[in-house]
Formats: sequence, structure tokens, C-alpha cells
Amino acid sequence: MGYKFKLISRNAIVNFSEEYCQTSIELINSRGFNQVIAAFVQYKKKLDDITYRYLKASTHNERQIVSDLKTIAKLLLVMDADEVTSNYPNLRPYLKSRRTFLNIIEEFYLFWRRYERYAIVYDDKDERGIQNVQFTDAIVKFENLVLSTYRRIQEAGMRKENKVYRQITAGVNAGIIASRQIIALPKEYSNLDDVPVITQTVICPPFITYTKKNTRNGFFDEIDYNPLEDYKFDRESWLCYPAKVGDSLAFVYFNMKYMSQGITLSNLFEMASEDDYRGKKPDLIYVYGYEDGCENRFFYHDKKNDMMVGLVSASNEFDYFGYMKKMILTLHNVRKINEGQVPVHGAMVRITLRSGDVKNIIVMGDSGAGKSETVEQIKSLGTDDIIDLKTVYDDMGYLFIEDGKVKSSGTEIGAFVRLDDLGTGYGYKEIDRSVFMNPDKVNARIVTPVTDYTEVVAHHHIDYFLYANNYEEGKDGSLEFFDTVREALPIFKRGYRMAKGTTTETGLVGSYFANPFGPVQRREQADPLIDEYFEKMSAQGVKIGQIHTCLGVKGMEHDGPQKAAAALLAEITK
Repeated sequence: MGYKFKLISRNAIVNFSEEYCQTSIELINSRGFNQVIAAFVQYKKKLDDITYRYLKASTHNERQIVSDLKTIAKLLLVMDADEVTSNYPNLRPYLKSRRTFLNIIEEFYLFWRRYERYAIVYDDKDERGIQNVQFTDAIVKFENLVLSTYRRIQEAGMRKENKVYRQITAGVNAGIIASRQIIALPKEYSNLDDVPVITQTVICPPFITYTKKNTRNGFFDEIDYNPLEDYKFDRESWLCYPAKVGDSLAFVYFNMKYMSQGITLSNLFEMASEDDYRGKKPDLIYVYGYEDGCENRFFYHDKKNDMMVGLVSASNEFDYFGYMKKMILTLHNVRKINEGQVPVHGAMVRITLRSGDVKNIIVMGDSGAGKSETVEQIKSLGTDDIIDLKTVYDDMGYLFIEDGKVKSSGTEIGAFVRLDDLGTGYGYKEIDRSVFMNPDKVNARIVTPVTDYTEVVAHHHIDYFLYANNYEEGKDGSLEFFDTVREALPIFKRGYRMAKGTTTETGLVGSYFANPFGPVQRREQADPLIDEYFEKMSAQGVKIGQIHTCLGVKGMEHDGPQKAAAALLAEITK
């Protein structure tokens, strides 16, 4: 790959295959350092702040400012600020105010750390770099190099050592190994052949990312033609994440402008290995962030190749992880409906009681209904009665029939959790392995792994199938069961919820079967399947009901899920 370093949108991408710095001099002489310091000067020029005015007092030539700052950085590796001013008169103006110059060092360091920073290795035989070095070791060494270089320059400027050192993440936030894999794409998709496939990711927590949007809006529409036909994909601008979405194989192609969304997939979907896709056609293909100048978000059923294909355009409107995750699940769910199975927008847990009884519970509901919140409350409340609680899936599963019985499996190894309605300490408990998204905003989210892939795809029996009702007042977290399927179906199919700011919707809204990711688009197909599956569940003794999470009731955001969890615990332990 030809590039060594590039700044794309809010991302700084370091190509370790082409340039891997091992000394401070190499770092300062690198193309990446030059690009970052030039971007810093441009940023300050745009602000026209005191820093830029101080710098241009030395010279009005911006290229000269960049060159002089690099020279000073190199000199401060071997001498202190006084020695620089004594020996290099042309650089004295930059150091005339020691306090201001030290502020410039800090501002530049902060400017670098505000980028989302990624390392990438292209594991191809003809590349140069660190292929023979352990990738994680290389990331750690780069981290230490950036920190030590900064500290040497800063301390030389101060002419004294720091008394306190903070081991923050100063190198990269995450890393990727990608390679040119031979994958069995149908000929209609040969334009994707050169896109490198991710084979390994490294995340350096806490990984905090900010996107242009913080909610998802609307639906994904189905079209009757292949949206990828005639599109071109530059190998240096695209990556493919091979995902196991339940028992389906998905190739997710993403524009490197949206690296955080692509990296985050490894916390949500099991990464497929080469053995999983060698010589195999994928079930799902999704392209996220194509720069077509449009705001497309649609999918296509390629009947000839038996694949679902999705596309979302590059747009600030779609710069949110919900557009990455939910399109993948839409493609999966439509495929399952075509196979005569029923997608479920919900969470499933397996609870083992001290008595030895095992209860499998599905809590179904649309975004913000209180599924994850209720599960988390069960974990905290059930310590006296429960000896084991495993999350089978947190957001999307599906029903299928095996040996005449309705069973369930999931799609994701992780959870895309809304922090606003969970306990204040939840995010801190998960900080060492999670991706945090827009943590200071309404609808703040984390993506965290919650279960093992083998657990997700296992065939689980069902004891309880519950609708998460977050909107009815005065129910106080109660649990109620339906006597007949006829009573239950309208509740489940209307899919009502009080919107919680997870989308742009407000007030009491409904979505068919609480699932706008497949059932809405294929309602005529899904409707008789849902009727059939509910009748079978009822016949096999599954308790069908609704649990009042009250998450959308003002003042009940925390007490509602807690009371709902207590009611459910009382039911399963009686």
C-alpha cells in the first residue's frame, strides 16, 4: 500500500507496513508528524488565536513555521531551550516567551490526541514494515515512543523533569491487520475483490469516539436492483470486516473515513476466520460510507446469488453506529424471513437458579423499551436466588422450529447499550473493554462484548416470551401473562413504545412487531409466520406475556426496570 500516513476526517491512520518509527528522530522526520504539525498550524490559523499570532510573529510563511517547529522539536531531544536559543538565533523568536512555547507544545500534543488514531498493517508479502513483529508489541512500542518523545521535548522546554507522569493513550486507539484474501464473491461483485480483509483488531481502551449524529432516523428501504453495480472501490480507502451474524456470513465493507464504526464491529459481531470464508460465498454484503453524493440507505435481495446486499451512502446524516449495526441486522432478518424463520428484536437470558432449574427468557421490544436495562437489573437483584445468568443475545435473535419445537438463537456477541438509563457506575465497570460513543450526550452508548459466539448460535429452548412495555403508567414494573395467543398478538405486533431519544421519534410510537429491521419491510411474509410461531410456542408451554419496564414513564426511568426485574425474579423463583 502506497501511503504512509493520512488524515481523513477525524481519523489519523498510520500505515505501519510502510513506515514504522522506532526512534524519536524517525518520528519527527516522518511524513505523519509533518502532516499533523501542518494541520495544527492550519487549525490555529483558522482560529486566529494567540498561539497563531505568536507563531507568525517569527515568520508569515506557514511552511517555514512547520519546518522551524520540527527543527526545534529535534533540537530539544538533545539540548534544553536555553541552548537552542544560544546556538540557533533564527529560532529565538519561537522561544522568547517560555510559557507561551510550552503552551504550544501542550496544544499540539492535545491536537494529536483529539484525532481518532489507528494503526494498520497490510499483511501482504510485497509490503515493508513490521510484518515480522508481533502487532500488539508494535502498538505498545509506538505508544511508548510517542509518550517519551513528547516528554523529552516538554521537559527540555521546561528545563526540569516532571514530578507526575500520566500513562495516557498517546499512540493509537486501535489497530488492524488486513490482508488480500481470496474470497468467493460472485462475478457481479468483482469490484470488491481488491478490498483488504481484516484478520485481526487491537483496541486500546478506553476507546472513546464521537460521531456527527447520535440517533438513527427512519427505515432502510428495499430496491429491485443491485446498488453496487458499477461502483469502484479504492484499496487504500476501504476495508472489509468479515462478520458472523448469527449463523450467517457477512462481508461488511466500510470507508476508512468511518474507522470507528468499522473497528467497533469487532466488539459486536464475531470476526470470521479465513477458514470460515475461504471458498465460500457470503450470505450478506454491506457497503457503508460510499461517496456517491447521495443519501441512499437501501438493500437488495440478489436472488440469483442468494445474497442480501445493503448500501448506505457517506453522509453526516448517517455518521452513527446505528446505521452500521441495524443495516447488517436488516439484511440478516430479511434472509431469515425468506427462510421461514422469525427475527426477534429483543434480549434473551439463561438463568440458572439455586434449585437447579434453568429458565430461558426472551424480552422483546424496540429501541429504548427497556430490554437491556431489565436484564442488568436482574443481574444486580438476583444474587440470592441465581447461581448463573448468561446473556444469550442482547438486541437481535430469531425463532426457528427444530424437532417440532420453537427455539431461538442470536446474532451478536456484544451489546450496543444506552448508558442514560443504566446505573451511573455501569460504564465505569465496562471501561476496560468497551467502545464509548458520544459519552457526554443524550443517548450515549457503549458497545461491549457480553457473550461467547458458541452461546449465541446454540439452539435454546424458550420458557418465557415477554413484551417490554415501557409506556403504560401505573403498572409499577408488573408482569402479566396472556391467556390466549389472540390476546397477545396485537400487543406484540403493534410494537408500541415511548420513544427514548434513541431515534428521532418522539412520544408514543409503534413499529410492526417492534422490529423495523426486516419485519416492517416484509410484513406480508412475516405476518403468517408470527401467527404460526406464537401458536406453536403456546402449545409447547411457553409463557407469553408483557413486562412493564416503565422506562418511558417520567420519573420511572430507573425504578421501572428495577421493579420489572424484581417481578420477573419472583415469577421464576416461585
